[in-house]
Amino acid sequence: MSSVFKYLLAYLAVALPLSLAQSSCGTLPATINFNDAKLSSPFVFLNGTAVTTKDQFACRQQEISALFQKYELGTLPPKPSSVTGSVSGNTISVTASNGGTSISFTATITPPSGVSGKYPAIIAVGGMSIPSQPGVGVITFNNDDIAAQNDGSSRGKGKFYTLYGANHSAGAMMAWAWGIGRIIDVLESSTTHNIDVTHLGVTGCSRNGKGAFIAAAFEPRIALGLVQESGSGGAGCWRISKAMLQAGISTQDAVEIVGENVWFSPNFNQYVNNINQLPYDHHMLAALVAPRGLLIIENDGIDWLGPESVWGCQSTGAKNYQALGISDSMGISMVGNHAHCSMPSSQNGDVAAFVNRFLKGQSGVNTNIMHTDGANNAGFVPGDWVTWTVPNLTGDLPAGGSTSVPATSAPATSAPAPTTTTAPTTTAPASGAVQTKYGQCGGNGWTGPTVCASGSTCKAVSTPWYSQCL
Repeated sequence: MSSVFKYLLAYLAVALPLSLAQSSCGTLPATINFNDAKLSSPFVFLNGTAVTTKDQFACRQQEISALFQKYELGTLPPKPSSVTGSVSGNTISVTASNGGTSISFTATITPPSGVSGKYPAIIAVGGMSIPSQPGVGVITFNNDDIAAQNDGSSRGKGKFYTLYGANHSAGAMMAWAWGIGRIIDVLESSTTHNIDVTHLGVTGCSRNGKGAFIAAAFEPRIALGLVQESGSGGAGCWRISKAMLQAGISTQDAVEIVGENVWFSPNFNQYVNNINQLPYDHHMLAALVAPRGLLIIENDGIDWLGPESVWGCQSTGAKNYQALGISDSMGISMVGNHAHCSMPSSQNGDVAAFVNRFLKGQSGVNTNIMHTDGANNAGFVPGDWVTWTVPNLTGDLPAGGSTSVPATSAPATSAPAPTTTTAPTTTAPASGAVQTKYGQCGGNGWTGPTVCASGSTCKAVSTPWYSQCL
């Protein structure tokens, strides 16, 4: 068996539930004793074995996936016994059946203008908060219909739980990732649309940005993750967010976040006061997306989002890509002085570069993007959190597909140096602008549309931070 084929098999197993873990990679031990206040290495297995090859990294990805499912997110079920559906006009209809129970839901396609043939598309969790991209379609769906996220009382509510039971371990975000997988299933089986299913992206902002990151990490058919202002529980690391809070910075930590909503598995509750016992942190979410494209779009002007945590966490996460020799397949664009989920024009080029490379398949696109305008790297001191070095992994990367990089690509020898940017400009909403259904319509600092499209109403879902057209 070739090393490339073994890598692909193990890589696809990243998204599988714990019960389907590839035996050749091993399984989690029944008891895990772990305690580390720093960000642990993605290049060392739980048993202490170092990762030195790309084949081994694929197995480490599987181990990390299992850890996230065990401790924090809940189990991702496999594709149900029956998934059927159709694409009629701009509507995707999905029906999934499991154990004699069926659910149905829909998603809406917004095709790009001026495109007659196949086109890539971005699946927008909770609506689009980034600018529409020329030649790229948008797919929206009601993620709250799959798994509710009103508050703590939403646990076990939504169509995912109708199918798998209200006591299923999956939190809302894992349920959304499952729903995105079913949308892709229908797109793959249908011939009545022009969406290029090999070039799909996912995006979302704030709470939905957390969900977009989880979807990119656990759905291997996603070619590009565009994770916007996801904060703690998304691009931020639990350990760094806790340290920020202890330093007197008003940011969200694990204790607060599990009391706010049901995004995470109930299994996570027992660890929020003991996060050092987690044998991972969110720098390892980036490891699950690799080698596919990933752009972290952040706002360092809002303490609640934990800019130090996000920059530190994902600049550390970028070391996963560095070890694979594909540093330019992950980027971080962090710009402040604008409202939450209202991306300034200075970040447009960063988004366009990743879209052009990973969704449009353009060559020669510069995606060496790693910058923050936060002072002193948003306050992050690498030596306080990272005590390990980045290996130069040997072997081959998977071949084929928009996210692959030729094996001859030279690995980077150091992490990209951050740069600073000039003060951004934020485009004000046009007079009479209307927000699409499931998009943001209010919250602290929001300057976008506050009027919702017909059939939806602006509702506060996380007072005072976030209101959504529902």
